Amino acid sequence: VYHPHVIYTDVVLQVADLHRGQITVKHHQGHLVVPAQRGQLLHLSRPDQGTGIRGVLGLHHPGNHLATGGVQQAGCFVQAVQNLLLALTVLLNCSCSDFLDLEPKNKVTADRLFSDPKGVQAYMANLYYQLPIEDFTFDQDKGFNYNYNGAQNFGINPSVYTDEAVSSEYWMFIGWDINMYQWWTGGYKLNRDVNVLEAAIPTLDITDVEKKSLIGECAFIKAYNYFALVRRYGGVPLVKELQEYEGDVEILKVPRSTEKESWDYVLELFDKAIENLPQSWSDNQRRATVWAAYAYKSRAALHAASIAKYWNEYPFSGEAVDKGYVGGMTADDANRYYEACIKASEALMNDSPYSLHKPNPANPEEAARNYQEIFEDPSTAPEEVIFAKGYAQPGAERGHSTDFWNNPNQTANGASYPGRTNPTLDLADLYENYDNPGHSAPIVTTEDGDLSDVSGYNPARKYLHFDNPMDIFKGKDARLFGTLIVPSSQWKNTTIIIQGGMIKPDGSYVTETEDSYTMPNGKKYYTFGASVRSEYSGFENHPNMTRTGFLRKKFLNEKSDVAPRFFESTTSYIDIRYAEILLNYAEAVVESNYSANGAQTRAAEAINALRKRAGHTKDIPLTLDNVLRERRVELAFENRRHWDLMRRREYQKEFNGRERLALMPVIDLRGEKPQYIFVRKLISRDGMKFFEPKAYYVWIPGTETTGITQNPLY
Repeated sequence: VYHPHVIYTDVVLQVADLHRGQITVKHHQGHLVVPAQRGQLLHLSRPDQGTGIRGVLGLHHPGNHLATGGVQQAGCFVQAVQNLLLALTVLLNCSCSDFLDLEPKNKVTADRLFSDPKGVQAYMANLYYQLPIEDFTFDQDKGFNYNYNGAQNFGINPSVYTDEAVSSEYWMFIGWDINMYQWWTGGYKLNRDVNVLEAAIPTLDITDVEKKSLIGECAFIKAYNYFALVRRYGGVPLVKELQEYEGDVEILKVPRSTEKESWDYVLELFDKAIENLPQSWSDNQRRATVWAAYAYKSRAALHAASIAKYWNEYPFSGEAVDKGYVGGMTADDANRYYEACIKASEALMNDSPYSLHKPNPANPEEAARNYQEIFEDPSTAPEEVIFAKGYAQPGAERGHSTDFWNNPNQTANGASYPGRTNPTLDLADLYENYDNPGHSAPIVTTEDGDLSDVSGYNPARKYLHFDNPMDIFKGKDARLFGTLIVPSSQWKNTTIIIQGGMIKPDGSYVTETEDSYTMPNGKKYYTFGASVRSEYSGFENHPNMTRTGFLRKKFLNEKSDVAPRFFESTTSYIDIRYAEILLNYAEAVVESNYSANGAQTRAAEAINALRKRAGHTKDIPLTLDNVLRERRVELAFENRRHWDLMRRREYQKEFNGRERLALMPVIDLRGEKPQYIFVRKLISRDGMKFFEPKAYYVWIPGTETTGITQNPLY
């Protein structure tokens, strides 16, 4: 049983079965072989000379590793549980039939498992730890909480499968691997673990208020979990209660529900959570509250509504469709879900303690700093952050590697693999100019303003010239500078040099190739802006260099040097914040043309509040285009874009041979003084990207043996 994140100072195991009379307790310094007998209770207290047990509690057995029970992380969402005394059942060395035939005497009863309040707290922490949060440790292939294996996720995050960014090193895309975004096995394990606690709640020796909160937390975790399942697979089996094996495996099999029934169940669970959760927890514990439940209901309902409205943008056929396991929802369903999103959002907007962080900046520069600090240290914005995942301390299996992977090469501080997330020009082009509100302002590089030529430098074109590369970004929305590191911007008291070309005085052009030129005054210029690799951050054919002209700033810590090791970052991951609620609300209102209680006016006010926080002084009207543009710039790199493309069925439109774009600064040495031009170009070594529509629904594993109907096109 894998328990990566908590150190146990005391552990009790009840041995159900074993191999050759021994159990091996593995921990971070080695392992301890413990002689044991079947049925024996083993009390292990500080077995590794003072540091406690961490990592794996399990069997030394060369063949069959079968175990149940366990507690994982006690410090991620709630305060760490010290001196834990918790009974666990370990079922070892048995075939599947042996496992099913074990007598009840080999189980730890609910009252033993949950008799100690710290045991309940630790078990609940384990449930929170299992939540499928697409945070810094999420890997699209390997799953969640993947911060225990060397290079972790290689700096790859969901943005690189969209039009937000590319990886500096890899060229994969969504749909290439049927294992991407899998959560079937993990989802049903988490669901069973929640059902175990739910079934035990009536027997617990705690107050009614505490029971009510536990009921709410269980409902919240199940809702979050089923939301992750349904948006991946469509209709899924709804295992609503704890299943007990009584001799017939067939009665444990639960068929798929329709997609509509599954979405309804997700919202029903969030409603149950809302009914039972407290408004806050003592000591600011990071646990679900009624407001978090409303927030995620807002997100889930909007997702369901979009699927119902836009499903026919790419209709499927086959058995799963015929049975309603995917699709099958109507316009009435869409409007019902939109209204559920609106009502959940209104609850937060009307009654919650949440609001926008620093909503009235004095100027765009202040707006950019305010926006950046939300993500650099979410604890500075408690009024906006509704639910976040924390990291207790640096180190393997506890911290994450976001700063390690994503700082510019110049500020890597010895870290081996910086610069991995490269934001696209496609994203930068979305940000408005303050003097033309309500319209994207693509970055113009030539006198004729033509944006269509992305073939690279053309000597026949007249390029705009700038003394400083930062000048081309003047007047842009402050969120650009809070989200991206742009050429020649300041980061950690360093001018970040991103340059990919040089035009020599004779007009010869060098691009993305190392070269230099010495002017008559003796000053030397370089293709990449500096003479040695450690002094620049872009366009060389090296994975530490951006190949788009931009680097990601959001979620990086500018105040601390990068530690040259994996897993040293502890910045919290914001999973949902108040700004998204305003955007969910506005989208639901405009999509459904909802007008009750002044909703149209209020939705316009919501998007303009976000814009005011970003330094805008002029309001824009409520239109779908305005809402969706605001959503993209406000929530960039918060792992929303992938799911927005999925729910609105836009992936196959956006990526049907699409080639993403870069903005390359070039030093021009032909004039009276050196100046910079910018070249809009295709990203080097990226190529055309095609979305495979089957990826709208994820492949279901094990259908050959379970009899569950597979999703279309697999």
